[in-house]
Amino acid sequence: MIHFDIVTIFPEVISAYTNSSIIKRAQEKQLVKINIHNLRNWAKDKHKSVDDKPYGGGPGMLMKIEPIFNCLKDLKKENSIVILTSPKGEKLTQKKLKELSQDTNAHYIILCGHYEGFDQRIHDYLVDYEYSIGDYVLSGGELPALVLVDGITRLIPGVLGNEESLVSETFNSDIPDYPQYTKPEEFNGWKVPDILLSGNHKEIKEWRENMSKMSK
Repeated sequence: MIHFDIVTIFPEVISAYTNSSIIKRAQEKQLVKINIHNLRNWAKDKHKSVDDKPYGGGPGMLMKIEPIFNCLKDLKKENSIVILTSPKGEKLTQKKLKELSQDTNAHYIILCGHYEGFDQRIHDYLVDYEYSIGDYVLSGGELPALVLVDGITRLIPGVLGNEESLVSETFNSDIPDYPQYTKPEEFNGWKVPDILLSGNHKEIKEWRENMSKMSK
């Protein structure tokens, strides 16, 4: 079972997603375990502060090293991999998600960023892998954390109802998906291509292959 520990200052954002749909079913099947932790529980001051002004001046606030160090000291095991959501990190790809899903005994601790980022010592001394989900700015690391958890979880055998869908998905090959349709056959004057209604599986397969190549 893959084990995720997600560390955030907004646990309710994470739990709203992990307690629904595919991720919820994966937990019920005991294929993944997800624990959500409020970083403020490891803050030592009376205000439970996890951020402070940067030395040397500058805008915004930085995530402090002390609460994160204390958190990791409690959560880390021998096989733990500490992961940081960061716009400076490696671009997350389907290939990387597949790699991370292979070890069924993996333990991933995901640190969700906020404010202007992390004290550099967190990057330098406490983290094993940093990733980004795109070249844009978000309010926090909760969405990237959920992207990682979702992307890994759905690759675990037994999570999805139809395992064949994993094989045919766009990013598992160099060929994009072909157009797909479902009922009704006609809506508002827009018709499903006749070939898909023909029942000729050989011709349908050829049509799909051609459409995939055209969409590259």
